[in-house]
Amino acid sequence: MARKVQSREDSGNGEAAPGTLYLVGTPIGNLEDITLRALKTLKLADLIACEDTRQTLKLLNHYGIEKPTISYHEHNELTRAAELVVHLENGDNIALVTDAGTPGVSDPGYRLVALAVRHHIPVVPIPGPSAFLSALVASGLPTDSFRFSGFLPAKAGARRTALEAILDSPLTQIFYEAPHRIAETLRDIVEILGPERHVVIAREVTKLHEEFVRGRADHVLEQMERRGEPKGEITLLIGKAEETAPAQSAAKGIAKRVKELIRVEELDEKAALKQAAKEFGLSKSAVYRELQRSK
Repeated sequence: MARKVQSREDSGNGEAAPGTLYLVGTPIGNLEDITLRALKTLKLADLIACEDTRQTLKLLNHYGIEKPTISYHEHNELTRAAELVVHLENGDNIALVTDAGTPGVSDPGYRLVALAVRHHIPVVPIPGPSAFLSALVASGLPTDSFRFSGFLPAKAGARRTALEAILDSPLTQIFYEAPHRIAETLRDIVEILGPERHVVIAREVTKLHEEFVRGRADHVLEQMERRGEPKGEITLLIGKAEETAPAQSAAKGIAKRVKELIRVEELDEKAALKQAAKEFGLSKSAVYRELQRSK
Protein backbone atom coordinates (compact mmCIF):
# COMPACT_ATOMS: atom_id res chain seq x y z
CA MET A 1 0.00 0.00 0.00
CA ALA A 2 1.47 3.37 -1.00
CA ARG A 3 2.02 5.77 1.87
CA LYS A 4 -0.18 8.85 1.72
CA VAL A 5 1.82 12.06 1.52
CA GLN A 6 -0.15 14.12 4.05
CA SER A 7 1.60 14.85 7.33
CA ARG A 8 0.10 13.79 10.65
CA GLU A 9 0.37 17.41 11.79
CA ASP A 10 -2.92 19.23 12.35
CA SER A 11 -4.35 20.02 8.93
CA GLY A 12 -5.27 23.55 9.95
CA ASN A 13 -9.06 23.08 9.91
CA GLY A 14 -9.30 21.69 13.45
CA GLU A 15 -9.41 18.10 12.31
CA ALA A 16 -6.69 15.50 12.81
CA ALA A 17 -4.70 14.66 9.70
CA PRO A 18 -4.72 11.18 8.10
CA GLY A 19 -3.17 8.35 10.06
CA THR A 20 -5.17 8.84 13.28
CA LEU A 21 -6.66 6.19 15.55
CA TYR A 22 -10.07 7.20 16.92
CA LEU A 23 -11.52 5.46 19.97
CA VAL A 24 -15.25 5.84 19.44
CA GLY A 25 -17.72 5.30 22.26
CA THR A 26 -20.90 3.58 21.06
CA PRO A 27 -24.33 3.00 22.68
CA ILE A 28 -24.55 0.40 25.44
CA GLY A 29 -28.18 -0.32 24.63
CA ASN A 30 -30.23 2.53 23.20
CA LEU A 31 -28.99 3.33 19.68
CA GLU A 32 -29.87 6.99 20.20
CA ASP A 33 -27.16 7.29 22.86
CA ILE A 34 -24.47 8.32 20.37
CA THR A 35 -22.87 11.71 19.90
CA LEU A 36 -22.86 13.78 16.73
CA ARG A 37 -19.07 13.73 16.83
CA ALA A 38 -19.04 9.93 16.99
CA LEU A 39 -21.31 9.70 13.94
CA LYS A 40 -19.13 12.18 12.04
CA THR A 41 -16.00 10.20 12.91
CA LEU A 42 -17.51 6.92 11.74
CA LYS A 43 -18.60 8.53 8.47
CA LEU A 44 -15.14 9.96 7.76
CA ALA A 45 -13.09 6.93 8.83
CA ASP A 46 -11.29 4.91 6.17
CA LEU A 47 -11.75 1.74 8.19
CA ILE A 48 -13.78 0.73 11.25
CA ALA A 49 -12.24 -1.89 13.55
CA CYS A 50 -15.00 -3.75 15.40
CA GLU A 51 -15.18 -6.20 18.27
CA ASP A 52 -17.96 -7.93 16.33
CA THR A 53 -18.59 -6.69 12.79
CA ARG A 54 -22.15 -8.07 12.84
CA GLN A 55 -23.00 -6.10 15.98
CA THR A 56 -21.46 -2.88 14.67
CA LEU A 57 -23.28 -3.30 11.36
CA LYS A 58 -26.59 -2.85 13.21
CA LEU A 59 -25.43 0.57 14.39
CA LEU A 60 -23.99 1.57 11.01
CA ASN A 61 -27.14 0.51 9.16
CA HIS A 62 -29.31 2.41 11.63
CA TYR A 63 -27.49 5.64 10.73
CA GLY A 64 -26.93 4.87 7.06
CA ILE A 65 -23.14 4.65 7.34
CA GLU A 66 -21.36 2.56 4.70
CA LYS A 67 -17.72 1.98 5.58
CA PRO A 68 -15.41 -1.05 5.39
CA THR A 69 -15.10 -2.94 8.65
CA ILE A 70 -12.52 -5.33 10.09
CA SER A 71 -12.70 -7.54 13.17
CA TYR A 72 -10.60 -6.66 16.21
CA HIS A 73 -11.37 -8.76 19.29
CA GLU A 74 -9.64 -10.48 22.21
CA HIS A 75 -8.75 -13.54 20.15
CA ASN A 76 -6.95 -11.73 17.34
CA GLU A 77 -5.67 -8.59 19.11
CA LEU A 78 -1.99 -9.48 18.98
CA THR A 79 -1.83 -9.99 15.22
CA ARG A 80 -4.58 -7.57 14.16
CA ALA A 81 -3.11 -4.65 16.18
CA ALA A 82 0.09 -4.80 14.15
CA GLU A 83 -1.92 -4.99 10.92
CA LEU A 84 -3.95 -1.92 11.86
CA VAL A 85 -0.83 0.05 12.73
CA VAL A 86 0.41 -0.57 9.17
CA HIS A 87 -2.83 0.96 7.89
CA LEU A 88 -2.37 3.94 10.19
CA GLU A 89 1.25 4.46 9.13
CA ASN A 90 0.05 4.54 5.54
CA GLY A 91 -2.33 7.35 6.36
CA ASP A 92 -5.64 5.57 6.94
CA ASN A 93 -7.89 6.95 9.66
CA ILE A 94 -9.25 4.11 11.78
CA ALA A 95 -12.22 4.20 14.13
CA LEU A 96 -12.07 1.55 16.84
CA VAL A 97 -15.40 0.48 18.34
CA THR A 98 -16.57 -2.31 20.61
CA ASP A 99 -19.96 -3.99 20.78
CA ALA A 100 -21.04 -1.40 23.35
CA GLY A 101 -19.44 1.39 25.34
CA THR A 102 -15.92 2.77 25.29
CA PRO A 103 -13.05 0.77 23.72
CA GLY A 104 -10.49 -0.45 26.23
CA VAL A 105 -12.84 -0.49 29.24
CA SER A 106 -13.31 -4.22 29.91
CA ASP A 107 -13.23 -4.55 26.12
CA PRO A 108 -10.49 -4.90 23.46
CA GLY A 109 -8.45 -1.79 22.69
CA TYR A 110 -5.48 -1.52 25.02
CA ARG A 111 -2.97 -3.40 22.84
CA LEU A 112 -3.77 -1.37 19.74
CA VAL A 113 -3.59 1.93 21.63
CA ALA A 114 -0.28 0.99 23.26
CA LEU A 115 1.20 -0.04 19.91
CA ALA A 116 -0.05 3.13 18.22
CA VAL A 117 1.51 5.28 20.95
CA ARG A 118 4.85 3.49 20.55
CA HIS A 119 4.74 4.26 16.83
CA HIS A 120 3.90 7.94 17.50
CA ILE A 121 0.49 7.60 15.88
CA PRO A 122 -2.12 10.14 17.07
CA VAL A 123 -4.79 8.57 19.30
CA VAL A 124 -8.01 10.57 19.68
CA PRO A 125 -10.78 9.60 22.14
CA ILE A 126 -14.36 10.25 21.05
CA PRO A 127 -16.32 10.20 24.36
CA GLY A 128 -19.41 8.09 24.63
CA PRO A 129 -21.53 5.89 26.92
CA SER A 130 -20.06 3.81 29.72
CA ALA A 131 -22.13 1.23 31.57
CA PHE A 132 -20.37 1.58 34.91
CA LEU A 133 -20.59 5.40 34.98
CA SER A 134 -24.27 5.35 34.02
CA ALA A 135 -24.92 2.80 36.77
CA LEU A 136 -22.93 4.79 39.33
CA VAL A 137 -24.71 8.11 38.89
CA ALA A 138 -28.13 6.44 39.16
CA SER A 139 -27.22 4.05 41.98
CA GLY A 140 -27.78 6.37 44.92
CA LEU A 141 -24.35 5.45 46.32
CA PRO A 142 -21.66 8.11 46.94
CA THR A 143 -19.99 9.31 43.74
CA ASP A 144 -17.31 11.50 45.31
CA SER A 145 -14.79 8.66 45.32
CA PHE A 146 -15.12 5.31 43.58
CA ARG A 147 -13.15 2.51 41.96
CA PHE A 148 -14.04 0.49 38.87
CA SER A 149 -12.35 -2.92 38.73
CA GLY A 150 -13.91 -4.64 35.71
CA PHE A 151 -15.19 -8.19 36.19
CA LEU A 152 -14.86 -9.95 39.53
CA PRO A 153 -12.88 -13.23 39.32
CA ALA A 154 -15.00 -16.16 38.17
CA LYS A 155 -13.44 -18.62 40.63
CA ALA A 156 -14.89 -18.50 44.15
CA GLY A 157 -11.56 -18.35 45.99
CA ALA A 158 -10.18 -15.46 43.94
CA ARG A 159 -13.50 -13.62 44.12
CA ARG A 160 -13.63 -13.90 47.91
CA THR A 161 -10.06 -12.63 48.13
CA ALA A 162 -11.01 -9.63 46.00
CA LEU A 163 -13.96 -8.90 48.30
CA GLU A 164 -11.82 -9.23 51.43
CA ALA A 165 -9.51 -6.59 49.96
CA ILE A 166 -12.34 -4.00 49.97
CA LEU A 167 -13.63 -4.88 53.45
CA ASP A 168 -12.73 -1.45 54.86
CA SER A 169 -12.76 0.47 51.60
CA PRO A 170 -13.79 4.15 51.83
CA LEU A 171 -14.72 4.04 48.13
CA THR A 172 -17.80 2.98 46.24
CA GLN A 173 -16.68 -0.19 44.44
CA ILE A 174 -17.93 -1.03 40.94
CA PHE A 175 -17.70 -4.36 39.15
CA TYR A 176 -19.24 -6.11 36.18
CA GLU A 177 -20.71 -9.54 36.94
CA ALA A 178 -22.21 -12.39 34.95
CA PRO A 179 -25.93 -13.10 35.54
CA HIS A 180 -25.32 -16.75 36.44
CA ARG A 181 -22.82 -15.75 39.16
CA ILE A 182 -24.58 -12.79 40.75
CA ALA A 183 -26.41 -14.77 43.47
CA GLU A 184 -23.20 -16.56 44.50
CA THR A 185 -21.35 -13.23 44.56
CA LEU A 186 -24.03 -11.67 46.74
CA ARG A 187 -23.73 -14.57 49.18
CA ASP A 188 -19.99 -13.91 49.41
CA ILE A 189 -20.67 -10.21 50.00
CA VAL A 190 -23.08 -10.98 52.83
CA GLU A 191 -20.57 -13.31 54.47
CA ILE A 192 -17.42 -11.26 53.94
CA LEU A 193 -18.59 -7.64 53.93
CA GLY A 194 -21.62 -8.14 56.14
CA PRO A 195 -25.38 -8.32 55.52
CA GLU A 196 -25.77 -4.59 56.19
CA ARG A 197 -23.40 -3.48 53.40
CA HIS A 198 -25.27 -1.44 50.81
CA VAL A 199 -25.24 -2.82 47.27
CA VAL A 200 -26.90 -1.96 43.99
CA ILE A 201 -27.59 -4.27 41.06
CA ALA A 202 -27.88 -2.27 37.82
CA ARG A 203 -29.25 -4.47 35.06
CA GLU A 204 -29.66 -3.73 31.34
CA VAL A 205 -28.72 -0.05 31.77
CA THR A 206 -30.22 2.18 29.00
CA LYS A 207 -32.11 -0.78 27.53
CA LEU A 208 -35.84 -1.56 27.47
CA HIS A 209 -35.78 -3.61 30.68
CA GLU A 210 -33.43 -1.36 32.66
CA GLU A 211 -33.62 -2.08 36.38
CA PHE A 212 -31.94 -1.02 39.62
CA VAL A 213 -32.18 -3.17 42.74
CA ARG A 214 -30.92 -1.25 45.78
CA GLY A 215 -30.58 -2.07 49.47
CA ARG A 216 -28.73 -4.05 52.11
CA ALA A 217 -26.75 -6.97 50.75
CA ASP A 218 -28.92 -9.56 52.49
CA HIS A 219 -32.14 -7.97 51.21
CA VAL A 220 -30.86 -7.75 47.63
CA LEU A 221 -29.67 -11.36 47.82
CA GLU A 222 -33.12 -12.43 48.99
CA GLN A 223 -34.71 -10.70 46.00
CA MET A 224 -32.30 -12.27 43.53
CA GLU A 225 -32.81 -15.76 44.97
CA ARG A 226 -36.57 -15.35 44.93
CA ARG A 227 -36.64 -14.21 41.31
CA GLY A 228 -34.14 -16.68 39.90
CA GLU A 229 -31.23 -16.03 37.56
CA PRO A 230 -31.55 -12.58 35.97
CA LYS A 231 -31.04 -11.86 32.30
CA GLY A 232 -28.88 -9.26 30.63
CA GLU A 233 -25.75 -7.32 31.52
CA ILE A 234 -25.15 -6.53 35.18
CA THR A 235 -23.15 -3.85 36.96
CA LEU A 236 -22.61 -4.50 40.67
CA LEU A 237 -21.97 -1.54 42.97
CA ILE A 238 -20.88 -1.95 46.59
CA GLY A 239 -21.16 0.91 49.04
CA LYS A 240 -18.19 2.17 51.03
CA ALA A 241 -17.55 0.69 54.47
CA GLU A 242 -19.50 2.33 57.24
CA GLU A 243 -17.38 4.61 59.39
CA THR A 244 -19.16 3.63 62.57
CA ALA A 245 -17.27 1.07 64.63
CA PRO A 246 -18.34 -1.23 67.45
CA ALA A 247 -18.48 0.28 70.93
CA GLN A 248 -14.93 0.95 72.17
CA SER A 249 -15.23 -1.33 75.17
CA ALA A 250 -16.42 -4.23 73.02
CA ALA A 251 -13.86 -3.62 70.28
CA LYS A 252 -10.93 -4.01 72.66
CA GLY A 253 -11.97 -7.50 73.68
CA ILE A 254 -13.00 -8.95 70.32
CA ALA A 255 -9.57 -9.95 69.05
CA LYS A 256 -8.65 -11.29 72.49
CA ARG A 257 -11.80 -13.41 72.63
CA VAL A 258 -11.26 -14.87 69.14
CA LYS A 259 -7.71 -15.88 70.01
CA GLU A 260 -8.95 -17.36 73.28
CA LEU A 261 -11.57 -19.47 71.52
CA ILE A 262 -8.95 -20.78 69.09
CA ARG A 263 -6.47 -21.58 71.88
CA VAL A 264 -8.70 -22.85 74.68
CA GLU A 265 -11.66 -24.38 72.83
CA GLU A 266 -9.55 -25.43 69.84
CA LEU A 267 -11.91 -23.86 67.29
CA ASP A 268 -10.68 -22.94 63.84
CA GLU A 269 -10.67 -19.23 62.98
CA LYS A 270 -13.96 -19.35 61.08
CA ALA A 271 -15.81 -21.03 63.96
CA ALA A 272 -14.16 -18.70 66.49
CA LEU A 273 -15.26 -15.65 64.48
CA LYS A 274 -18.82 -16.95 64.38
CA GLN A 275 -18.85 -17.63 68.14
CA ALA A 276 -17.34 -14.23 69.00
CA ALA A 277 -19.83 -12.46 66.75
CA LYS A 278 -22.68 -14.16 68.59
CA GLU A 279 -21.24 -13.27 72.02
CA PHE A 280 -20.66 -9.61 71.15
CA GLY A 281 -23.84 -9.16 69.15
CA LEU A 282 -21.95 -8.17 66.01
CA SER A 283 -21.82 -9.36 62.43
CA LYS A 284 -19.06 -11.81 61.57
CA SER A 285 -17.57 -9.21 59.19
CA ALA A 286 -17.30 -6.67 62.02
CA VAL A 287 -15.50 -9.20 64.21
CA TYR A 288 -13.20 -10.07 61.30
CA ARG A 289 -12.30 -6.39 60.83
CA GLU A 290 -11.33 -6.02 64.48
CA LEU A 291 -9.28 -9.20 64.35
CA GLN A 292 -7.39 -7.94 61.27
CA ARG A 293 -6.67 -4.61 62.93
CA SER A 294 -5.18 -6.37 65.93
CA LYS A 295 -2.63 -8.22 63.81
